Amino acid sequence: QRAEFLVEHGFVDDIVRREELKEKLGKILEMHAVSWKTENRIRTDAAELHHADYPGSDSENLTNDKCDSDRGDSNPAGINPYLTAWDRVQISRKIDRPSGSDYIEALFTDFMEFHGDRNYGDDKAIIGGIAKFHGKPVTVIVQEKGTNTKENIAHNFGMPMPEGYRKALRLMKQAEKFHRPVICFVDTPGAFCGIEAEERGQGEAIARNLWELAGLKTPVLSIVTGEGGSGGALALAAGDQVWMLENSIYSILSPEGFASILWKDSTKAKEAAAVMKLTASDLYEKGIIEQVIPEPENLTPESMWQVTELLDDRIDDFLKKYDSLSEEELLERRYTRFRRF
Repeated sequence: QRAEFLVEHGFVDDIVRREELKEKLGKILEMHAVSWKTENRIRTDAAELHHADYPGSDSENLTNDKCDSDRGDSNPAGINPYLTAWDRVQISRKIDRPSGSDYIEALFTDFMEFHGDRNYGDDKAIIGGIAKFHGKPVTVIVQEKGTNTKENIAHNFGMPMPEGYRKALRLMKQAEKFHRPVICFVDTPGAFCGIEAEERGQGEAIARNLWELAGLKTPVLSIVTGEGGSGGALALAAGDQVWMLENSIYSILSPEGFASILWKDSTKAKEAAAVMKLTASDLYEKGIIEQVIPEPENLTPESMWQVTELLDDRIDDFLKKYDSLSEEELLERRYTRFRRF
């Protein structure tokens, strides 16, 4: 019943020293003071009053954004045309690509990590909690690989166990309750496929996330930053929009697995990548993702500012647009998005 044991086994969110408790509680309460939804409601009410006083004014455009197309303004034709699908697979797996926690640090302030699924454990392959984006509270969930061998092992190479997906779902439902948008960063070869994961209900955990995400009454944005592997990625990506970094991939399984099943030869992974349509430009062209985020030639934690500057603006636009929708409009748009496929 020690605090350390309870964190490790997923039953409490954090351990806080007594002298730091007041400050910690203050930060948590501050996060729950004003939601994006509340601020948008105030902004919309003000616009309606202004329009009533000044008919025909441009203020009515504040509420017309919801009619715009969901498609982003990224132009995949501008992507480096000389890289093959297999090149992008290899780039997406580079150990020095920024990890999920790098994006948390670069894009958000006041991040507080919450631990555990309240049932079995705290999966370090998924990091999640609450933070501020442009001064307003959001829930952030990332799949974490780490950036060296020691970190890779600690985070199970970014392959979540069932308790990881259940932790993510707990945070998503918490976000829904307090009207916080959910922002997910996806980077996983796939869900962990060992026997212990199956014994603890890997398939059920992923399926429940898909079911709950379909009806989650708060905006959900998912950004694939590296590998988007199979149901392991989809369990954090069944939201309102999915964006991909230029050299990320998103597919039903790995090219090696595809080649092993289709041709009984995993060495044909390069050929498999070419036919799987797993690149950002392929998926944008098919309407499966909404935006492609350009990358520098060598994306590392040192050069990632070129990506996060773009993401900062685009995430802000997404949140303003989607938080202006009613719950009914939000769910209808999400339903229509998936029916299009």
